[in-house]
Amino acid sequence: MLDTHAWVWWLSDPSKLPGVARRAVAKAAADRAIYISAISTWEIVLLVSKNRLQFTMDAQDWIARSEALPFFHFVPVDNAVAIRSVRLPEPFHRDPADRIIVATAMMMGATVVSSDRKILKYSHVKAIWK
Repeated sequence: MLDTHAWVWWLSDPSKLPGVARRAVAKAAADRAIYISAISTWEIVLLVSKNRLQFTMDAQDWIARSEALPFFHFVPVDNAVAIRSVRLPEPFHRDPADRIIVATAMMMGATVVSSDRKILKYSHVKAIWK
């Protein structure tokens, strides 16, 4: 499961991901098994609207192109994920998007690819970056 920044970086400049993360994502792509929480779409559009992230095209078009790639699977934020994100063992992030990404990964038994130190240190989910 890609954290939002890992999704953006892997498509725009894979060299921003360190070796372990880059190889894990490349393997998942070869297996057509990269998962992204739908909350990351929300986060990208929010960042673009606040001018904290820029693309060479409209964000909606960038997301649509991502959706068309055969190795990406977007995971909806359903009621179970929403509840789990609030009931994560504490202490953890207060950021709702990160909580939803981690809750989704936990429910799927997936590893999170993220540079976020709080996610990397959180013992209740497997996360990689190095």
